[in-house]
Amino acid sequence: MELAFSMPHLLELKASMQPWELGVTGADQTRLAKWAEKLGFEMICVPEHHIIPRHHIDLSGPFYFHAFAGMSYLAGATESIRVNSCISILPLQNPIVSAKALATLDWMSSGRAMITFAAGWLEEEFQILGVPFHERGAICEEYLAAIVELWTSDNPEFEGKYVSFKDVAFEPKPVQKPHLPLWLGGDADPVLRRCGRYCSGWWPFLTKPETIPEKIDYIKSQPDYAGKLEDVFYGLSTSRVGEGHVVIDDPKARAGQTKQEIIDRLNWFRELGVTMSGIPIPAVSGVEEYMDYTQWVAEEIMPAVR
Repeated sequence: MELAFSMPHLLELKASMQPWELGVTGADQTRLAKWAEKLGFEMICVPEHHIIPRHHIDLSGPFYFHAFAGMSYLAGATESIRVNSCISILPLQNPIVSAKALATLDWMSSGRAMITFAAGWLEEEFQILGVPFHERGAICEEYLAAIVELWTSDNPEFEGKYVSFKDVAFEPKPVQKPHLPLWLGGDADPVLRRCGRYCSGWWPFLTKPETIPEKIDYIKSQPDYAGKLEDVFYGLSTSRVGEGHVVIDDPKARAGQTKQEIIDRLNWFRELGVTMSGIPIPAVSGVEEYMDYTQWVAEEIMPAVR
């Protein structure tokens, strides 16, 4: 079981944010990224929304980065830790631009980039950006295929409803081969089937942990399963967030659990097929105390679950 570093103040989600995170600055995050790398955490993951309708601020908060920009900065501030999104909303950006941004990041970070795409759920965000919300599944299907084509083909060509190109050059290619790790976030059956066709990782959000094995079986049982699925990410606090970011009271997903509670939970996740997880940010006094807490995680939790 690998652990991602839970970076404070990457979002202001009502279900999971601690009040002290509001004081965390970009300079603090830079320092913490270097600290996470030193402690041996596997990756740092950046959430993404582009714009939040005001009526949704209570649950979702107003604060989100552009995932590619945040990932690139964190990669530039470190030397070995991997960077990922959690998630990047695939239909809301041109796939050629997304492919270019991620290939650039992978090239310049010497092969430390990953990406977790998702279809998105916030309809007003799509409306504001001029993307047809109810076509997002079909858009994702095309965009994934187009991005992989750009990353892997010396003479990329693609013809679709939403994106087309031919007689073009696309470089740099990703350093990682055949391309950087491509994950998909989400829980619906079409998402799972898409994950099986294109991806090496799955990041569920609304799935109950005890149903993860049957979802993995579903992915692998599809006739067009590509045989690539290697990783499943499920955070200890994932089950505290419901559909539309509603708050769920789940004592087993609370922050600040004991060493044995965390170890037992992570070992149960491993039995379910989870390969990566993250520890919830606790109610500490600030950055210094959080550094102490994450050192405790690295010294006491990591060796027990790897």
